[in-house]
Amino acid sequence: MIRSGMVAIFAASLSLLSSGILAGGGHGAHWGYEGPEGPEHWAELSEEYATCGTGTRQSPIDIPAAIPAKLPPIEFDFEHATLEILNNGHTIQVNHDENSSITVNGEQFDLLQFHFHTPSENTVGGKHHDMELHMVHKSAKGQLAVVGVFMKKGKENKVLRNIWEHMPDGAGDKKRVSSVRIHPADLLPADRSYARFNGSLTTPPCSEGVKWFVMQNPIEVSAEQIEKFTKTVSENNRPVQPLNGRFVLTGL
Repeated sequence: MIRSGMVAIFAASLSLLSSGILAGGGHGAHWGYEGPEGPEHWAELSEEYATCGTGTRQSPIDIPAAIPAKLPPIEFDFEHATLEILNNGHTIQVNHDENSSITVNGEQFDLLQFHFHTPSENTVGGKHHDMELHMVHKSAKGQLAVVGVFMKKGKENKVLRNIWEHMPDGAGDKKRVSSVRIHPADLLPADRSYARFNGSLTTPPCSEGVKWFVMQNPIEVSAEQIEKFTKTVSENNRPVQPLNGRFVLTGL
C-alpha cells in the first residue's frame, strides 16, 4: 500500500457517471476537438451536452495562485494490474481491474482507469504542460474524483514505454497484454503536493460535481513519447473554463 499525506479542498457532490464518459468514450452525439464538433460547439450537438455551455463549475481551469490551507491527507492504495489499453477515438485509456483506490476524508474512491491529454487541459498561470494524465476514481455512491498529473518533456518514462509499446492505432481498438503489469503509483511524482478544486468532466456531457486533485509537480516524458501519442490521437485538450468564484486550495 502506498500512503501519502496530501492536500485537498472543498468536497463536492458528484454525478453517477461512468469512467468511459470522463475519458471521452461515452455514447451520444459525435464530438471532437476541432471544427464544428469542437469544444465551442459541444453544447449545440445534443441536449445531453447542454451543460458544456451552461455550466458554472466547468473543467479544466487555469490554476491561479492558490489559497493555502491545512487539509486532511489523501491515502493512495494502488496495486499492480494487467495492462488493458483502449484507443477510444479521443484518448488512450488504460483500464484498471484490481483493488486500487484513494481515500479522502474517510471516503474511498476506487481507481477505474487513467488516460492522457496533450497538451495539458489544466494550465498554471496560463501555461500548458506538454501532457496531462487523469486518474479516474469512483466511490461506492457513484461520486467521481480525478487525480491529474502534469507531464513535461524530459527523459523517457519507463512506465509509459510499457504502455506505448502496445498502444492501439485505430479508434475502438482494445488490447489486454497479460505479460505487462502496470502499477499506477509509478506515474505519480515523488512530491505529491497538489491543488484542489471542484469541477466537471472535461468531455461531453461536461457534468459537474467532480472532485479534482491536480499534482503541482510534473513527471517527465520524452519528446518521442509525446510525438507518438499526438500522431495516434492528435491534440485532445478542452480550453480552460472560467473559475466563476471557485476556490483553489493547496496544503500548508
